[in-house]
Amino acid sequence: MTIREYDAYDEREILPLYASVGWTTYTDRPDVLRKGFENSLLCLAAYEDDRMIGLVRAVGDGQTVVLIQDILVHPAQQRQGVGTMLMDALLKRFPHVRQIQLLTDDTSKTVSFYESLGFKSVDATGCKSFIRC
Repeated sequence: MTIREYDAYDEREILPLYASVGWTTYTDRPDVLRKGFENSLLCLAAYEDDRMIGLVRAVGDGQTVVLIQDILVHPAQQRQGVGTMLMDALLKRFPHVRQIQLLTDDTSKTVSFYESLGFKSVDATGCKSFIRC
């Protein structure tokens, strides 16, 4: 497996990956997803041979705040370290950034994954988080 910067958006590999994890909000609006990628701070992709098996996408200013917008791994490759390698590669790009944020599902699987990478629930930091959807 290799991880490399993803800077040439290719709908033929992005849409099947998002569909494989059931993120149809993205696949239903491929034009919006493309624009999101074009305006991202950094995208890294994991490849096995020439097949994309995972992706992490960050937005933000890269100096004071980075928001991990998407991290996804094809179901056939989940729980094999792909997500951890993607996150490690992304975090190494921003060692100076004080605030790295993400929003995720509240399941034991996702909580355990992010805690294993050193993330804390925002309420454990004495802060409050708000969202408008």
